[in-house]
Amino acid sequence: MGAETEYGIHAPGAQEFNATWLSTQVVHAYSRETNHRASAGGETRWDYTDEDPLADARGWSMPRTVADPSQLTDSEPILTAAQIALEGGEVRESSAPLMMNMVLGNGARLYVDHAHPEYSSPEVTNPLDAVRWDAAGDLVALAAVRRIAATPGVPAINLYKNNTDNKSVSYGSHENYLMPRSVPFKDIVAGLTPFFVTRAIMCGAGRVGLGQDGSGSGFQITQRADFFEAEVGLETTIRRPIINTRDEPHATAEKYRRLHVIIGDANLCQVSNFLKFGTTALVLDMIEHGTAPELAFADSVETLRAVSHDWELQQKHLLADGRLLSALDVQWLYLFAAKAHCATNGSSHPDTGDGHTALVLAKWEEILTALGTDPMSLASQLEWVAKLNLLQQYRTRDNMSWDDPRLGLIDLQWSDIRPEKGLYYKLLQHGRIQRLVSDDSIIAAMTQPPADTRAYFRGRCIQAFGRNVVGASWDSVIFEVPQLRRLQRISTKEPLRGTEQLTRELFDGNPELADFLSALAL
Repeated sequence: MGAETEYGIHAPGAQEFNATWLSTQVVHAYSRETNHRASAGGETRWDYTDEDPLADARGWSMPRTVADPSQLTDSEPILTAAQIALEGGEVRESSAPLMMNMVLGNGARLYVDHAHPEYSSPEVTNPLDAVRWDAAGDLVALAAVRRIAATPGVPAINLYKNNTDNKSVSYGSHENYLMPRSVPFKDIVAGLTPFFVTRAIMCGAGRVGLGQDGSGSGFQITQRADFFEAEVGLETTIRRPIINTRDEPHATAEKYRRLHVIIGDANLCQVSNFLKFGTTALVLDMIEHGTAPELAFADSVETLRAVSHDWELQQKHLLADGRLLSALDVQWLYLFAAKAHCATNGSSHPDTGDGHTALVLAKWEEILTALGTDPMSLASQLEWVAKLNLLQQYRTRDNMSWDDPRLGLIDLQWSDIRPEKGLYYKLLQHGRIQRLVSDDSIIAAMTQPPADTRAYFRGRCIQAFGRNVVGASWDSVIFEVPQLRRLQRISTKEPLRGTEQLTRELFDGNPELADFLSALAL
């Protein structure tokens, strides 16, 4: 599993600068901060060889002629300063490098996506590691912001870990899960849709404002719900679907599919992020083995919005069979099914289990129990509750209604990645937010890849031979071999190969690239 986070970007007092150009400066700043330099210059090109963003998991491909331009992510965006300026912003330093992509030493990717800087975390095998390496991305973004602030001639840039500008624009926080291709996609849709429609009560980030432009007065549980318009579909930036059908496995296609999840919020609170990854992984395992609950909403898109708008958790929602269930009821059904499923396969056993499932199930049950009795008691754990609790304090103190613009500013300030500015970090520093992973382990994850996936191989290649890595992707690393005057592409299509256990001695014993590649070929 892994995460993709597009950060909201703003340059205060410098409106003449285009967001795309500003995003390139974030990538460039981190390149300078880490001194990761490819042989061709500052950036490691992304290897698009195996990407096919128009392949649909339902069995067909969308023609390029009808695809929205935002869907064509299988080619390198070539942007000059002049082109960016024509998009609507002046670029004063036309000679400045336009950094679009970096592959990092921790196995992650930092790049420009749809006019936002995006951090895609390395592949991990459990939800605690997903939290850790996602949080490391916030430190990567922060390091870039700090570097920019100290760079003459570049406007100060603020980054926000949120999902909307409250002016009708939404940007994503996506999740990715490896699944067997043998699981019928219709089963994935049936099993996941009710779960996704209701899981925001645990992992929503909270939002001031209703509707895509935020003009409606009120608070809602999730930042993304109002932007979804379909139950199933291929798009990610238009006609957003609850279940995304992009069939781009980034692995051996005959064996695996990558479930691309676009419905989640960007989380700062570790418990919400942990539950987002952990519960979804368990539901996918139930779907794979045919033990997921069988239910469906009469109108999933409308119910998704209704759940988000019902922060008091009082509303019942119509199912296709005529029953009425609350979001909390639905989550209890999934939890009961998960507990039975995991008891049968032994994954939750305290002594012989995998060490992660039991923690997910216990936290899931703890949270649902509290949501059913006193949701505000979860202000130290769930992000939307923590944000709501803070907003309610301001509302009480200053007699503010929900349409008071000051509340919108507080909402924005919550997600500022700078610890001295971000309200989330203020609460964290005062011990009012629960941690699941330590600051030290997050700092280490900035530079060190996970040990138990192919991300280890990718990250170590960048660390050891970065100047010779001219291209990379999730399933490849491309070296320039100076002595041989050629490029060599190493395929990494098996996600659980290239681990520390399998390759550490290879790296440690071959500090020269030619020797390393020769040993790798044996």
